[in-house]
Amino acid sequence: MKIGIDIGGSHIATGIVLNNGKLLAKETRDIDVSSIKEVERVETIIVDTIQNEIKTLLNRYDYTINDITRIGIAVPGSPTDTSIRNVVNLHIKEFNLAKELSEIYNINSETVERVDKCIKNQIEIKLANDGKCAGVAEKEYGALKGYDDCLFLCMGTGVGSAVFLGGKLLKAKQNPGFEFGHMIIDKDGTLCNCGKKGCFETYASMKRFKVRAIEELDLPKDVQSEEVQNFIRKNSHKTKVNKFIDKYLENVAIGVSNLINIFEPEAICFGGSFSYYDDVFLEPLAEKLKKYVFNKNTKVTLISAKLKNDAGIIGATEI
Repeated sequence: MKIGIDIGGSHIATGIVLNNGKLLAKETRDIDVSSIKEVERVETIIVDTIQNEIKTLLNRYDYTINDITRIGIAVPGSPTDTSIRNVVNLHIKEFNLAKELSEIYNINSETVERVDKCIKNQIEIKLANDGKCAGVAEKEYGALKGYDDCLFLCMGTGVGSAVFLGGKLLKAKQNPGFEFGHMIIDKDGTLCNCGKKGCFETYASMKRFKVRAIEELDLPKDVQSEEVQNFIRKNSHKTKVNKFIDKYLENVAIGVSNLINIFEPEAICFGGSFSYYDDVFLEPLAEKLKKYVFNKNTKVTLISAKLKNDAGIIGATEI
């Protein structure tokens, strides 16, 4: 068995993943680090949360850490195999999370008390970009399973991504690469957290979608994401809401059409919170793409993620 962990800007989700890719169980904890400026405190919160969630899951099924062969961790930014790097939302420039967890789980006699077990095996611990992890899960077990040339776009807090050509994950040598969320679609546009203006994710991420929905549709500032979904779905026929959706999807179409022109995918899978709006977004998005796609004969299937928020957990154990 494996442990999969998905670290987001506002949560940490941890699950037990079986060797066939099935998620046996998971724990999710909300983390609010937006007001925390001390990096060391953020790092401590991450480590403690992971340790507590793993302990809870193992105890639930009467497992020990000896039953686990791998801990895979999906993180935003540009991670190495061992470290979180350049994650603005978590205030982290570089943090060797694998080393911290190795001291807990891979263990010598001095640290064994921290898990109250005698650890005999050496667990493989590896980090990978969260978009790539979720994409791999959808390719192996989810909505993209039947496609060779395809893209995965995780539209959530930001925009994560994965590219598959000939059925294989496309990998860059220097960094995780393919930061589609930071391609510029308006050079004088909205300021992004990365410091540039006009990044795709400042227009396409569901975090920005929610912020703009609150501002433009006069929703309560403390409205929950599910409440926004219900409001949009219930009122999508109304002129004001329809214009809001249309403006959002126009920007999404600009970015997605660039990707289609470059990669010529058979299919594009949308994950993150975007996938919960598939009945509202996908059909009009497909129509808008016709304006921007270079090759008018291109046929691209737009589909919603099958594994939803579990994709990052499952993919972290595969990549």
